[in-house]
Amino acid sequence: MARTRKTILKRARERLLQMKRDLHREIEAGVREGRESGKEDGMDAYDLATEERDREINMILSDRERGKLQAIENAVERIDEGSYGICDSCESDIAEARLEAMPFTRLCVSCQADREKQEKLTRRVEADRYSRRITPGDVEDDYS
Repeated sequence: MARTRKTILKRARERLLQMKRDLHREIEAGVREGRESGKEDGMDAYDLATEERDREINMILSDRERGKLQAIENAVERIDEGSYGICDSCESDIAEARLEAMPFTRLCVSCQADREKQEKLTRRVEADRYSRRITPGDVEDDYS
């Protein structure tokens, strides 16, 4: 039996808000861990380097978490506006199963696949362009 749109939206809202709470808890735990690990007394150079690397990784994860948090908040706004579950690209309905798997998605499966193909092509073209710019013959020999 197919669920009504109202039921789907209610369930999505609850799920998104739970994801938001969970993410806030993870971020807070990371901040506490960062404060506790900031004690550098008695650490040698290796320990300090490892600590710095861990901080960099946590900062990257924090950026990813902030992005995910923003995507969740945007999805809740789309529920409120009545545009949730509609593909940003083709304006078709996003499949309920996709919304279950990724409740903050903005694209249907087809448009997401198209976007990923385009991004892959763009990365390949940029990599080719970069590799053509720097060739062994382009490097000046300092020993001449």
